[in-house]
Amino acid sequence: MDYRRSNENVFVRLDPGEEMHESLREVARAEGIGAAAVTSGIGRVENALIGHLDAQGSYQQKMLIGPVELLSVQGNIASLKGEPFTHLHVVVSDDEHVVHGGHLFEARVTVTAEIHMRVLGGRVTDRFMSRCEIIGSDFVELKFDD
Repeated sequence: MDYRRSNENVFVRLDPGEEMHESLREVARAEGIGAAAVTSGIGRVENALIGHLDAQGSYQQKMLIGPVELLSVQGNIASLKGEPFTHLHVVVSDDEHVVHGGHLFEARVTVTAEIHMRVLGGRVTDRFMSRCEIIGSDFVELKFDD
């Protein structure tokens, strides 16, 4: 992994074998980022575990075995219990050009992933936004802090 920060913009390059969530949280910790918008991402990943939140508040998951083209990634980074929490959604395409999308639980980079983040609220201590668990649901709600 390598990244560069230019004011409030962070450009990240992930390398083969790196997991997307883990890597973005690592950058957030290293840069002291408490809140960020993940605005774009492209590349190639494998074994993408994606899903959706059903009406009962449970995530339904589907593993896309093998490599897929990462067409788009968006989401955000907020704080949960003092640590960076990544919430990502993706659109991917398999080798037959069938498109899949949804909430991203995990994915490992096979070639590269190039991701842009926009830092919000300055430093981690600014407490711009955070996440809180909801009893009876898998969802971790976004909360804007005072």
